[in-house]
Amino acid sequence: MKAKKKQYRKYIFVTVINRDKLINGRNSLPAERHSSMTANGEPGANSDESSLSTLPLPDIRTSPMPNGNGSHKSTTAIESQPKRRVSIISDAPMIGASAGAAGYDNLAYEQNPRRKISQTSTHSHTEIGPARRRSILKEPSLPSNDNESDRGSTHSFENYRQSALDVLNAKYQGHQQQVPLSQDGNGANYVEDSWIYTFCLKCRGEEPSESWEPSFWQKIFPYPLCPTFRTFSRLIVLILIGLLLWIVAFVIIGDTAAPGGQLFSLVVLTVAANFGGYIISLTTLPRLIGMLLVGILFQNVGWVDLDGDFSKVTGHLRKFALTIILTRAGLEMEPEAFKKVYKTILKLGIVPWIVEAAVMTVMSHFLLDLPWMWGCLLGAIIAAISPAVVVPCLFRLRTKGYGVVKGIPTLVVAVAGVDDALSVAIFGIISTIMFSDKGVGYQIAQAPVCILGGLAFGVIWGCVARIFPEKGDAYVVPLRTLMLFAGNLVAIYGSEELGFEGAGPLGVVFSSFVSNLFWCKDGWDVDDNPVSTAFEIFWMIFEPILFGLTGATIKIDELDSHTVSIGAACIFTGVIIRIFVTAGIACGDRLNTKEKFFVGLSWMAKATVQAALGPVALKNLSSDATDEERTWAEIVQTICVFSIVLTAPLGAILISVTGTRMLTKTKQPQVLSGWRRSHRPSIRDISIIDEEEEREDPEIPRDKETDNNTQNNAHLTNLSYTANK
Repeated sequence: MKAKKKQYRKYIFVTVINRDKLINGRNSLPAERHSSMTANGEPGANSDESSLSTLPLPDIRTSPMPNGNGSHKSTTAIESQPKRRVSIISDAPMIGASAGAAGYDNLAYEQNPRRKISQTSTHSHTEIGPARRRSILKEPSLPSNDNESDRGSTHSFENYRQSALDVLNAKYQGHQQQVPLSQDGNGANYVEDSWIYTFCLKCRGEEPSESWEPSFWQKIFPYPLCPTFRTFSRLIVLILIGLLLWIVAFVIIGDTAAPGGQLFSLVVLTVAANFGGYIISLTTLPRLIGMLLVGILFQNVGWVDLDGDFSKVTGHLRKFALTIILTRAGLEMEPEAFKKVYKTILKLGIVPWIVEAAVMTVMSHFLLDLPWMWGCLLGAIIAAISPAVVVPCLFRLRTKGYGVVKGIPTLVVAVAGVDDALSVAIFGIISTIMFSDKGVGYQIAQAPVCILGGLAFGVIWGCVARIFPEKGDAYVVPLRTLMLFAGNLVAIYGSEELGFEGAGPLGVVFSSFVSNLFWCKDGWDVDDNPVSTAFEIFWMIFEPILFGLTGATIKIDELDSHTVSIGAACIFTGVIIRIFVTAGIACGDRLNTKEKFFVGLSWMAKATVQAALGPVALKNLSSDATDEERTWAEIVQTICVFSIVLTAPLGAILISVTGTRMLTKTKQPQVLSGWRRSHRPSIRDISIIDEEEEREDPEIPRDKETDNNTQNNAHLTNLSYTANK
């Protein structure tokens, strides 16, 4: 029996080889015989029925022996054939009609682009269908009409770039003849193995589509050592726009816009801050750190002077930036999630904020000799969370699947919005009481009037934004964006003019939240809200302005080392206590111990509110203020700036490092087409830590379709004989 099986395998082997030869030599057939073949290579009506290409594979149980003597020994001479190894290897699936010519076992196989194989499949078939196993029976040296040319034409742009790099490698090796070859004997790709190549490759972001380039571009500026033509042309356009706007401003304004003027200095500071933010972002740290450092550099080198009458302009720019910050905080809150876990959001947003603000107030009073009111003002500012730091870090974790099942990224972002609104509102109330000369009744009425007035404005303006403009309007997105922005600016300036400064920030956050609630009911997705995208663009403009101006307020030679050291101690003490308080009050929220501490760690970063409100107290002082009051205001400003420098990079690093160790990762892919708030394509998307191994998430629901496919394919354990049975 064993001998029969061995002979039968040998017969099949020879048959397949002859069939393969016939298929490869099809182009050499005579015209009349070639015309008798169908498009699929099957014999037509006039074809020879005894052709080797159509020999059936006999069943070992029923078919007679081909040589008539009861054995499966083939009469075909195979001594002259070279010995060949037969094996099956996995290969990438082919798309379209070329799949049959690519050497698949089943030439009539049609790939199903939407079918899963089994529950244990490790690859996705949502786009190209399940992969087939490809036979390597075909002689590698024989010419074949596979899809190599197609691949070359499809990826000709990449091949063109690679050819430019090959030229560089050849030139480099020509100058380095004394360098020995590598161990594999084929030399080294000096350019691609260099650190400069790796650095440039990481600096290049992925383009949404292939960019057009002149034919000479890659020869002169090879990618990724040089930017693409699209990036270069974008930079040229921005430079031209800036130059033209400067010419117009110089003609209208005059010397202020000329080199050496304050407006010109502000523009230069903004551009340099943006560049500094980009440099820092290459280290995966928040961009605002680089912007802040550039502002400090410009101030202490003497390249910028924004004091005097120009301080009024910078004050208005801060208010615009604050309006954008609070509007984005309201738009980031997911209405459905807020409705389900509003108790948890309010609990984790208010209680830890009160504790940190109280710790900062007490420590600043006893260690920095600040009055109680000034200490409360400082505590209200320092206790705020920075969405500009938290959101991008959480975005990277969410795209990798960390904490998605329990909604931890949504929880952290929602609490950050509540936290910022509370900080700005309390700051406005305290600031109004401190710098107002009105009676006690007016000061007592500040808190209830600001809270009720802010909430009332938010509800009214949110309802107006739902009706006007009409949701089917072709210009609904720009009209809603401008209407919301204008209304929020009126809330900020109007509340200040009425003497209830704390009502404006609450009104801004609540109007944005109510508007987003109604827009989501009309069909918009909170993760892909076009109005949020518009405010993200506004923030990209005002972010370097805000943090550049904030850094320019620090003069290193005037800093008091005692104030800096004690202030840093106060900041870290408040942060540590807040982390433990957050972990303590998160009981009953379906979070384990690691997740509780991660939530507390993610709320330690300070940036946006501190940059917007830190210098406000010093600006609000009247001309007849005492030197002691100015000293207190400078202490508040200094500690706010140093809270950004100390906590923003540390918070970003801790979120990235601890998130992969404290949060559960799901294998389910995350489609995050819209959840891109505060997210710019850059090297920040590359994790700065080594991720742990993936873990099965017990909360992932099983897919019925894949379970059924798993059961149906259970009998296909060995495909070598089942196809012929």
